[in-house]
Amino acid sequence: MRERLADAVYAAGWSTVKRLPEPAARALGRRIADAAWRRRGPGVRRLEANLSRVVPDAEPERLRALSRAGMRSYLRYWMESFRLPVWSPERISGSFASEDLKRLTDAVESDRGVVLALPHMANWDLAGAWLVTGLGTEFATVVERLRPERLFDRFVAYRESLGMEVLPHTGAASFGRLARRLRDGGLVALVADRDLSASGVEVTFFGETARMPGGPALLAQQTGALLLPVTLWYDETPVMKGRIHPPVPVPEGGTRAERTAVMTQALADRFAEGIAAHPEDWHMLQPFWPADLPPRPAAKTTPDRGTAERTGAERTGGEAA
Repeated sequence: MRERLADAVYAAGWSTVKRLPEPAARALGRRIADAAWRRRGPGVRRLEANLSRVVPDAEPERLRALSRAGMRSYLRYWMESFRLPVWSPERISGSFASEDLKRLTDAVESDRGVVLALPHMANWDLAGAWLVTGLGTEFATVVERLRPERLFDRFVAYRESLGMEVLPHTGAASFGRLARRLRDGGLVALVADRDLSASGVEVTFFGETARMPGGPALLAQQTGALLLPVTLWYDETPVMKGRIHPPVPVPEGGTRAERTAVMTQALADRFAEGIAAHPEDWHMLQPFWPADLPPRPAAKTTPDRGTAERTGAERTGGEAA
């Protein structure tokens, strides 16, 4: 029942919100965000707890203000995403501005292949649509398998309508397809701050141990592609902002696991810089640090389908939803 309800809600969003005048859609998003914030449900409380790590010296009043701004940012993401399929190419091209864009254009022109890795900040779907429409660059990404299957199909169709090549989390198969695209000089974009597997790479994140997917670093090592961290944020204007950070180098020595650990920590550090500068735009309403997660059940001898898909998330490098 909950899965069918979720599918119905998203279907209504894509069919109804895109028809609203833009001021009405923005106002609706703010009303929903404020109502959810006042109810202080599990997602809002978790967001506030996560933000307390990002801004450890914040007083309760400051955390409450940040969580309210965070919910407004989160609903802005959804209102924009529901409307993106009907935005004109000119509108998409004018809705994103990036600092240090030359790092990306130089990387694409190098024909080495590019892995863009970013956290759940602002609107990563808009950034992807801008890559296709504003920069004229096709790319591949992966999407977390959702239930019911019809909802997963909606997300795939939505992102494909924006010009993305969308692969499901299927472990080695999707990793191989991403690697082939990179070897051909293509571009891969992965949302890579949240580990969906039991085998992520351990990093230090805001002074505490966390786990992040090692896929971006593994892809860069295996294919010779450039690994570029990206952070996004909103300001008071309708234009979303972003920053292309310097490439993460592959260490010269060490085992593959050691190199992956160093590179993933470098990604975590860049993500932390962006999140600390714009904490309200980090849309992390789920438990993130292992200390907040329930104990994992004992591993099964033969993984079930769900376990296999979660392990695939680490291999492919992250999620797109």
